This record gives sequence, structure tokens and C-alpha cells, in this order.
Amino acid sequence: MPAQTPPTIPGSRLAMMDEGRINERILARRVTADYRRVEGASVKMTARFHSAEAKRLFVRMFATLQLNTHFISVIARTRLDHEEIARIEATLRQRIEQALQALDQAIDGAESLFQAHGIGHPATYDARPLEVDVPVLSSFGRRYLELLGRLDRAMPMLQTLEIHDVISTREVDAQRAVLKRQVRSIAIAARGYAALLRRRMSALGSRHAGPDRPPLPDAAPAAAVAALPAPEAADTDAGPASLDEGAVAPDALAPQGDAEALVPTR
Repeated sequence: MPAQTPPTIPGSRLAMMDEGRINERILARRVTADYRRVEGASVKMTARFHSAEAKRLFVRMFATLQLNTHFISVIARTRLDHEEIARIEATLRQRIEQALQALDQAIDGAESLFQAHGIGHPATYDARPLEVDVPVLSSFGRRYLELLGRLDRAMPMLQTLEIHDVISTREVDAQRAVLKRQVRSIAIAARGYAALLRRRMSALGSRHAGPDRPPLPDAAPAAAVAALPAPEAADTDAGPASLDEGAVAPDALAPQGDAEALVPTR
């Protein structure tokens, strides 16, 4: 006797699923990037993100990173000392590599905890992924997309560990805040370096304009360019995704127990 299909009620659903409106709300906050001054070629790549954290950082920070690194590497290099530009580029690349290493450590640590606790698969998102074709102007943009992709992979793994009571909600919030801060700070640092170089270029132009034009204040010395810290406090675009982010002292966010296998908070 063939198995009978259980009866269903036409049109009934146990839950309402997202049909793209979450992505619409995220994209509505995006400021249109002005690429009109970019004369170079670009590689068109498809960016696809599932987690809310990666989606929002992409929308708020990717264009900032791209346009400011383009100004540093292309426009400022035509008028300022090439060695200064090279030092700034090396600093930004180092920060990207450090953030990639931190995310790789978080992913590897989460995978180890999955195996230790018999967890087969990470949590998945019911909301539709955000998929956008973007012009990639330089290796900075390409590496930043890779960084956002690693963040997108790490976020559901952390949530899975919390769901299975492997680590606490507080520990998840702490790890999430640290990883997001590292990714965000790179774009903010690029914006700070570009602003400093713009001031140097303006000061240089004022000295060549003659006595009829009042000079601007002297620019910072070369040592200040090499030592410029990432102005994380100036980031007003990206608010914290959790109550703990940016509101708890670093010692209070230190991971304990299984969370120590993820990433050091700093």
C-alpha cells in the first residue's frame, strides 16, 4: 500500500520568511559612491554576503576603502613623496593581513569546537543573501572583499556555538565586536590617511600660489604620516550591532573556556 502524503492546508505557513526587504533596508542607508574621478580600469566582481554584519560593513565601508586607497595610491602619489605613500600602503596592507589572520583563527577555532562537540553544520540565514556586482579598483579593494567574505563565514559559526551552548552569548558578542572592529578600522584608517594627504597637498599648493593667497597651516611632518593611528573613534557610520560592542571594558570581554579557541580580544 503506497504511503500517504500528509494533508496540507493550502496557503498556510508556519513562519513568514524574508523576501528581500532586509537587503532593501540595508541598501537604503548606502551613500552612492562617486567614482567619476576614477579614470583607471576596474575588475567587476560579484560580492555575496549572508550575515547581517558583513552586509552592513560592505555597504558602509567598501566604497570608503576603495576611493580613499585610490586617492592615496594614484592621486596623492603624483604630488607627494613616493616613499611616504609607500609607507602608508604598507601599513594598510599589514592591517589587512592582521585582520585576515584574526578571522582565520576564529574560523579554525570554531571548526575545532564543532568537531569537539559533534556539531555537523553551521547555522544558516533565512534572509536572502545580498548579491551586488562591484568595480574593484585595486588589490586593496580585492583583499577587503576577501576580508568581508571571511567575516561573513565566521559570523554564523559563532552563532552556532552559542545555540549549542558551547560558548555564552556574552562571549559571542565579544568575539563579534572584536572582529567587526578590526575590519571596520581598516577603512577608517584609509580615510584618515587620505585626509592627511589632502591637507599636505593643499598646503603644498598654497605655497606655490604666491603672496596674494593666504597659506594654509603647515602639514604634519613625515613621521606623523608613518605613525598615524587608525581614527576608530571617528566612525559614525557604523553603530554597534550589540549592546556589548564598544560599551564594555576590554578586560570584561576576555573570552573564557571554549571561547579562548577563537580569537584574542584586543
